[in-house]
Amino acid sequence: MLDNSKFNLQDINLLSKEISENSIIPYEELPQYDLFLSQVIDYLNDKFDADNYTNNIIQNYIKSEVISKPEDSKKRGYTKLHLAQLVLISYMRPILTSEEIKKVFRLAFNEINDRNDDIISWESAYKIFADMQKDSLNNFGDKRFCDKEQLQKIIDSLDLKQSDEKRISVFLVVMTLVSQASAIKKLVQKIVDDYQDYEGYKD
Repeated sequence: MLDNSKFNLQDINLLSKEISENSIIPYEELPQYDLFLSQVIDYLNDKFDADNYTNNIIQNYIKSEVISKPEDSKKRGYTKLHLAQLVLISYMRPILTSEEIKKVFRLAFNEINDRNDDIISWESAYKIFADMQKDSLNNFGDKRFCDKEQLQKIIDSLDLKQSDEKRISVFLVVMTLVSQASAIKKLVQKIVDDYQDYEGYKD
């Protein structure tokens, strides 16, 4: 909890490190088994209680080709890939429109319903974003908007065709900024909540 009389940048850094320990869900912890749509909604609303996902929201994402179609041949048509897409969207929604999210995804995955033309895998994209999110929180106040050297390291690790590097570079810059915006939002909410608790305790 914040001590209002001593609140400073060090306190912000401590709060950001605390938040980073409970940031994005690790890819390995996403459900391994396929889900019904109702289970997907329950899962997302449990993890992102402010988002209020509904059948219509997810079906509109599918219809607009923002996320992949469920697998028609399966009763439980929503896979780990769908959850990865939707978790990323949960961080992008407060900043980008659905059409903008679609354009960002196209940079790395081309046709959303064709895995054969993906430039990078969804698993890689998810894990890269998770690392960005944690890094943004752990190094709050010490980072530039986009660390060119760090982005280049990521691009080099992906072993891309030279013709794809520019697109993935743009994708990574956008996701970096999204991760930073999300980190700032979480930090602001934590500061406001703790300040209110402090004021209430003081009274």
